[in-house]
Amino acid sequence: MKDLKMYINGKFVESRSGQWIDVLNPSTEEVISRQPDGTIEDVNEALDAARAAQKAWGATPAIERAAWLKKLADGVRKHRDEFVDIIMREQGKTLTWASVEVDVTADYFDYMASFARHIEGEIIPSDRRGETIMLTKKPIGVVAGILPWNFPFFLIARKAGAALIAGCTIVIKPSQITPENCTEFGKVIDEVGLPAGVINIVTGRGSVIGNEMAGSPKIDIVSVTGSVGAGESIMAAASKNITKVSLELGGKAPAIVFPDADLEASAQWVLESRIGNNGQICNNAERLYVHKDIKKEFTEILLKKFQAVKVGDPCQDHSVDMGPLVEKRALESVEAKVAKAIAQGAKVLCGGQRVGDKGYFYPATLLDNCTQDMDIVHEETFGPVLPIIEFEDIDQVIAWANDCEYGLASSVFTKNIDIAAKVTRNLEFGETYINREHFEAIQGFHAGVKKSGIGGADGKHGIEEYLSTQVVYLATHME
Repeated sequence: MKDLKMYINGKFVESRSGQWIDVLNPSTEEVISRQPDGTIEDVNEALDAARAAQKAWGATPAIERAAWLKKLADGVRKHRDEFVDIIMREQGKTLTWASVEVDVTADYFDYMASFARHIEGEIIPSDRRGETIMLTKKPIGVVAGILPWNFPFFLIARKAGAALIAGCTIVIKPSQITPENCTEFGKVIDEVGLPAGVINIVTGRGSVIGNEMAGSPKIDIVSVTGSVGAGESIMAAASKNITKVSLELGGKAPAIVFPDADLEASAQWVLESRIGNNGQICNNAERLYVHKDIKKEFTEILLKKFQAVKVGDPCQDHSVDMGPLVEKRALESVEAKVAKAIAQGAKVLCGGQRVGDKGYFYPATLLDNCTQDMDIVHEETFGPVLPIIEFEDIDQVIAWANDCEYGLASSVFTKNIDIAAKVTRNLEFGETYINREHFEAIQGFHAGVKKSGIGGADGKHGIEEYLSTQVVYLATHME
């Protein structure tokens, strides 16, 4: 078992509390490490370090900040196999998904470094003679980055990469379920020699660490990826100081299959969109709408694919398609949602029961006979369960898809561009995938509407989260 350490102001430290929180392997339920149970004092030390470092870091030319990001990318690649192993052990990702996460994390640091020469302002004509209006972009300041457990490594780069290239410093709070990958990243920070205080890592309980960070006047923006409940709590804490928030929260993504779609290809895309990361991605396909004319045929194709999904311990068998759910509470939540769906009339076509009695394994589960009014169609499941709902026409399915408190991802499967255009124009979601699986690109913009969040990440627009705008009115009086 490994004792983890926080990283504050360029040093590895333990918590002032002297207390620890166990970290479990969700495949075996064994304790694999323990993290410091951070305190409010630990948080404030990290915030003070970030605040002290920000002025010098913000004054550093962006091209020099970019060089540091490239060093971080190289450091991640140097320790690639170690990080892949950690993510598989503590989060339960398959080898494929863990490898992708580490590789994309390194790519993300490189990608954000490329914006060094693209943080731009504007020159605007004035209404007054002899005056120029200059709009400039400045770093917003100190960032609180609160990470989820489902992509615990990549989200380091998503938040820190954009923050650092913008000239901000950051305090990162990893999920207490998956902290090791982040604390090990502290070794990369230390190895490359990043200036002290630019990135700080504090572990502990969200109710203590997260709320203290969000409510601190030392923070200029709090960036959170997590549940709606976590977002509500963070917003309440941030409101005390009118602190800017950037929230990526839950989802209930609809996937819509029209009669003219390539059924075989669409079924594969739907499968990948549902079981990716063991069904634990915010933009996973969570409900499937299939036109009545192809409902039987498409369901048969999809069922065979669901039945073929192999579940097991990814650390022991690299060929598995899915690993475990992340913790006992997650397993119990999925079991309860499926049980309620059955009670409301859903029919289990495959899966529907926990796999084994050790580890938090749940199979790929397909539910038929579902209707729009069922809870399983509206509540985020966050597990490999897919309800099928039959629809008759395009206006009906658009209305059903939008009948949701979330608005992150969605997808459409059709060969008809008119259908695709109409659906995407009317869907109330931040992302829509047409004839492909649900998974965003780093140069896009990952953002939701409704209860799925505020603000967004990735691409050039994601950097804007970490910049403030100053307008200068320059009046000259010499003729």
